[in-house]
Amino acid sequence: MTLMMSSSPGISAFPKSDGNLFEWVGTIEGPAETIYAGLTFRISISFPPNYPYVAPAIKFDTPCFHPNVDITSGAICLDILQDKWSAVYSVQTILISLQSLLGEPNNASPLNTDASAVWDNPEAFKTQLMKHYRPLKDAA
Repeated sequence: MTLMMSSSPGISAFPKSDGNLFEWVGTIEGPAETIYAGLTFRISISFPPNYPYVAPAIKFDTPCFHPNVDITSGAICLDILQDKWSAVYSVQTILISLQSLLGEPNNASPLNTDASAVWDNPEAFKTQLMKHYRPLKDAA
């Protein structure tokens, strides 16, 4: 509920259906002044039964060309979703971290080596990003 009423710009998440509170859909807008500015990505969030003691499974549904995102599966390499998980993290915290990761990848631990290799060349990176990106449809 906190997240749905959140004032954090550029992020949102809510249950996919009223009948299942373990499966959520979210959106993350690319941060201003980054290569992702103006783009919106849909993510899926699956909460395990023992959440918040175990991190939710989060993946990009919108193809995201990024050093820390698998372009095929949407898997995300982010420490707070793996070994640095803490029960104090909220969905809002995770989404803000993902939004931040878009503009500040961890190139030391790339999941997508192609994206990592061209990160320092904004023009080439943007070309690849837009080749994979699919805008969200209004009727999702």
